[in-house]
Amino acid sequence: MLLGARAGDLVGRRRVFIIGTAIFTVASLLAGFAQSAEMLFATRALQGIGAALATPSALALLSVSFVETKERVKAIAMYSAVNGAGGSIGLVVGGMLTDWISWRVGMFINVPIGILLLVMAPRFLPETNKSTGRFDIMGAITSVVGLTALVYGFVRAADDGWGNSVTIISLLTGVVLLAAFAFIESRVEQPITPLRLFSSRERSGAYLGRLLFVGGLFSMFFFLSQFLQHVLGFTALETGLAFLPMTMVQFGMMYAMPWLVARYGNAKVLVSGIFVVIIGMSFISQISTDLKFFPGILIPMVILGIGAGTVFIPFTTFGLSGVDPRDAGAASGLVNVSHQTGGSLGLAVLTAVFGSFIPTGTTPTDSQFTTAVSTSIIGSIVFITVSFIVVLLLLVRPGSNKAAKDEGRDVKGSTKVPVTSSNVVD
Repeated sequence: MLLGARAGDLVGRRRVFIIGTAIFTVASLLAGFAQSAEMLFATRALQGIGAALATPSALALLSVSFVETKERVKAIAMYSAVNGAGGSIGLVVGGMLTDWISWRVGMFINVPIGILLLVMAPRFLPETNKSTGRFDIMGAITSVVGLTALVYGFVRAADDGWGNSVTIISLLTGVVLLAAFAFIESRVEQPITPLRLFSSRERSGAYLGRLLFVGGLFSMFFFLSQFLQHVLGFTALETGLAFLPMTMVQFGMMYAMPWLVARYGNAKVLVSGIFVVIIGMSFISQISTDLKFFPGILIPMVILGIGAGTVFIPFTTFGLSGVDPRDAGAASGLVNVSHQTGGSLGLAVLTAVFGSFIPTGTTPTDSQFTTAVSTSIIGSIVFITVSFIVVLLLLVRPGSNKAAKDEGRDVKGSTKVPVTSSNVVD
C-alpha cells in the first residue's frame, strides 16, 4: 500500500487506481477457477497487490477532490462508512454464496464489480498531476518483509510457543527490518512514507489509534464467528447474518455523523465512539456455551454498530489533517496501512492468546473453546482501550480547538485544508 500510494503521486492517482482495479479483477477471476490450494493462495496474493494499488489512490483522489469543509466531511463520512461496513457485508454475502452455491462465487462476484469500476473511473474520476521521482524500492521491501515476519512470528508462537527458534527468528527479523525501514525513510530522497507526516500530533495519533482499534475490532469479528459456528452450531450464512445488525447500524450512523461532527467536533465524537465500542465488546466477552443470540449477541452488536459508526470518520479525518497535496497519496496510504496492519497484527497476537488456552494436539471441548474465545475478546478490549488512551493523549488536549480553528479555516479553492476537530464547525 505504501508503494501503491507513492506510485499514485508519481504517475497519476486515477491511472494507478485503474491499474490496481484491473489486477484485482483478473486475480478474482483466476481465484474462482483455482484448482489447488497453491493456486488459490497465489491468486489471493495477486488480489492483494491490486488492492494495494487501488485503495490508497481512491482515498487520495477523494481528499484532493473535495476541498470545502462541509463537502469533504460528507465525502469522508461516505468513504469511512463503506470502508467500515464492507467487511461485515462481505461476511453476510460470503456466507450466503458459500451456503447456497459455492465459495467460488465469492471470487467471481468481484469481476462484474471490477469491470464496472474500470468503465466508470475514466468518466468520473479526475486525473492528478504527475511528478518526477523514483520509487523507494528498499523502503517497500523492508516494510513488507518486516511486517510479514512480525505477524508470522506471532502466528508461529500460537502453534509452537514463544521459545521456538523459528518464532524468535521471525520476531527479531521483523523488528530489525522495520527499524531499517524507518532508517531508510529518514535518508532516502523520495521516501514512500515521508517522516514529515508524523510531525503532526493529530496524524500520528490517528495512525496509531486506528491500528490498535482495528486490531481489536477485527479480531473480535474473527473469534466471535468461530464461536458462533463451532459452539452454537451456526452455519456460514447464519454467522454472516449475525453481523448484519451491526453493519446496518454502523452504515446508518453515516447520516448522523456530519451533524455530530459539526456539533461536537471530531475529537469528542471519536472518544465517545471508542468508549461505546468498549461497552459493547465487554458484553460480548461474557459469552457462554448456552448463550442465546437474543439478547446475548444482538444487543451488543447494535451497541458496537453505534460506536464503530462514529469512529472511522474522525480517524480518517485526523489522518489527512493538514496534509500537503504532494503528500496526499502517502497520507492516504498510511491511513489504509494502519487499518490493514491493525487487523493482521491484532489477529496474530490474539491468535497466540487463543492458542494458549487450547491443549496442544487435542480437540477442544465447547467449554475450552468458549473460554479461549472469551479471553481473546478480552484481549481485543485491551487493544481498543489502548487506542482510547492514545486518542486522549494525542488527539484530545486543552487549547487545541482554538489553535486548530485559527489554522484550519476553509479557503475556497485551496487544496490544502486541514480538517480537524474544530474547523468542521466553521
